[in-house]
Amino acid sequence: MAIRVLLVDDQPLLRTGFRMILEAEQDLAVVGEAGDGLQALDQVRALQPDVVLMDIRMPRMDGVEATRQITGPGRDGPAKVLVLTTFDLDEYVVEALKAGASGFLLKDAPAHELVQAIRVVAAGEAMLAPSITRRLLDKYADHLPSGEDEVPDTLHTLTEREVEVLKLVARGLSNAEIAADLFVSETTVKTHVGHVLTKLGLRDRVQAAVFAYESGLVRPGGQ
Repeated sequence: MAIRVLLVDDQPLLRTGFRMILEAEQDLAVVGEAGDGLQALDQVRALQPDVVLMDIRMPRMDGVEATRQITGPGRDGPAKVLVLTTFDLDEYVVEALKAGASGFLLKDAPAHELVQAIRVVAAGEAMLAPSITRRLLDKYADHLPSGEDEVPDTLHTLTEREVEVLKLVARGLSNAEIAADLFVSETTVKTHVGHVLTKLGLRDRVQAAVFAYESGLVRPGGQ
């Protein structure tokens, strides 16, 4: 089954370019387009896409609010949202991740990266380049808790190994990279990641990364 993709951007030329790239792939199908957040909500309900390629800054309703409504609690089989941004250091990206986006990609990313990002997000993984994750969270360090703040009680529910895994997730490492770092199997890492998400009440790796920074477990600029 092809991955069903909805394109959401207020620039028709960009949507056309994305469509041409994606329709060249046998496992991807563009099922619709929208020019703003409100249209996106209607199209998601009508077309049931697997992945929504979402611009952030649009008229009527921006991509952050549209993401929040698409991925919010109570949604049955919600579509995954992959945010598109012109600038990687953008406070709107942080808000979009908190709203429920599964990751983000720069609009000028190479075609193969766009295609791969959609596949990764559709599979339930996060799409967040480690270097960009770090720069984003470092930039907004002033908005995050200081090292002296009390550690959230939920962190105490994690085992020592689960804390290690969470720190590596926050650095943007994939399951395979974490497995190599900890000298365990990738299946074991997936199990640990699942336990972390369940215990902390988080939806995916992106939320886990933001949580690790916000809780002070990982400090901006540090490990």
